[in-house]
Amino acid sequence: MKRELTVSDSIVVNADAATLYAAISDPTEMGRWSPENTGATVHEPRESAYVGMVFDGTNKRGRAKWVTRCTVTAADPGKTFEFRVHAIGKSAPKIKGANATWRYDFEPVEGGTKVTETWTDDRTKWPDALALVFDKIVTSGKTFPQFQRRNIRETLENLQKLYA
Repeated sequence: MKRELTVSDSIVVNADAATLYAAISDPTEMGRWSPENTGATVHEPRESAYVGMVFDGTNKRGRAKWVTRCTVTAADPGKTFEFRVHAIGKSAPKIKGANATWRYDFEPVEGGTKVTETWTDDRTKWPDALALVFDKIVTSGKTFPQFQRRNIRETLENLQKLYA
């Protein structure tokens, strides 16, 4: 069976799309709502996110800590923010390779903005069996799609609470 490569979920947040885009597109703030991310360092900061912007995200899951190198691939204020993770490491992102793409879409709706978060597994060159074994080791028995589904839900709910 082919592994699932994309997981997505949505929630309505009581804020306008521009406000939510500004918050989510600032990777230094992601730790406020993400269950794993603890912050980021932007390499060449500007007033707002831009395509090509590079940042290193710091992350924690249980006792494990790691750093990811990310590049912004879409930055359309109030509409879409997307970045790809292309390097990872314990204290510095030294291991290069396609990892994942994270995307946030913002749609004005009654009561606020529908925020959709999407995770795509970019490890397409990994054999399915290897990905399954690796995933279960680093997520305590789950596949990454199962694990990320829960993380996405928690992120969106935290964001919703922040703007309640």
